Amino acid sequence: MNTEKNKSTNTLGIEDSNNKIELPKRRTCGTMEVHEKLKNDSAIYGENENVYGGNKMNQQNTNTHQTETKGGMPNKRTCGTIEVHEELLKKSKRYADARKKIESEAQNFLRTNRILERQQIVKIPVVVHVVWNAIEENIPDTQIQSQIDILNRDYRKKNSDVSKVPEVWKDLVGDARIEFYLANIDPEGNQSNGITRTQSSVEAFNHLADDVKSVAKGGVDPWPSDRYLNIWVCRLNRGLLGYSQFPGGPPETDGVVIGYTYFGTNGTATHPFHLGRTATHEIGHWLNLNHIWGDDMGACSGSDNVSDTPNQGDSNDGSPDFPHITCDNGPNGDMFMNYMDYVNDDSMFMFTVEQVIRMEACLQGPRSSFLNN
Repeated sequence: MNTEKNKSTNTLGIEDSNNKIELPKRRTCGTMEVHEKLKNDSAIYGENENVYGGNKMNQQNTNTHQTETKGGMPNKRTCGTIEVHEELLKKSKRYADARKKIESEAQNFLRTNRILERQQIVKIPVVVHVVWNAIEENIPDTQIQSQIDILNRDYRKKNSDVSKVPEVWKDLVGDARIEFYLANIDPEGNQSNGITRTQSSVEAFNHLADDVKSVAKGGVDPWPSDRYLNIWVCRLNRGLLGYSQFPGGPPETDGVVIGYTYFGTNGTATHPFHLGRTATHEIGHWLNLNHIWGDDMGACSGSDNVSDTPNQGDSNDGSPDFPHITCDNGPNGDMFMNYMDYVNDDSMFMFTVEQVIRMEACLQGPRSSFLNN
């Protein structure tokens, strides 16, 4: 989207499911709830610019974005990244300052790098922390490996459904030259399969509390976040599919969390979020990508801070037909098949070239430890 546009804010009000297994019908992301809570509670946050995108978020928009439910199941996908981001802004001026610096560096990198010049593949070691209460939440190794396989296809432009990208955007599809593998050495130097398993008394975890990342709160502590991508898989409450921490945050909470029914392509993976794209989306945030619509609640003024994604009015859900026109962006409309939108798993299948450059800026900057890992 046009980087000169400002972002607006919204709040997601999501009903509690009373600890029942939730199978959303539409992709949801809880990030904006964190944003709204921090915006309302924190003077420091309200004074800071450039902490999410290129401009200060529009503080005039106080409408809420409710997630309706039918039969106890959310009808819109939720991602908690922006909410977690806002909570961190509330707690930490250091984080707010880091986010401004990281965004400034990303924009400078985009201005001077129009293509990805790095030829070698960056290989990122992953540790998957399975935190389970009910036995079905203790997902099998095969399900975990299926997720790694999906990530390696999606981030390398090797996914078979990339052929579905509309002709007008085929030249914009980017190969991030990033691959992932389950870590074979643990932090103490011992052989590992890259999977930890922890039984917990917690029935469902809340993204704002972030307790799944702490053994003292019923979760499990991360492995060193400058050496491993930590992914926690657990049951999340309030219909949330997953969330991530943007670069620049505390190392003890750095990583990605995915609901156990939205991870991988077999086992407990549940339609329509059964193809591993929730992790693709959330790791995009971990690599400093924003939501493609700019989180502006349809105001057509938000930006994801890359210029090769069309401006669009709001998140897309389900499986839209091309073209889907908003914000006078015809004739081609929204790039809803982008991994950073909210469509169903079988309807998202691309990153753009500039999104790849933005990820590269992250690897050259706040996540540079992974270049020589």
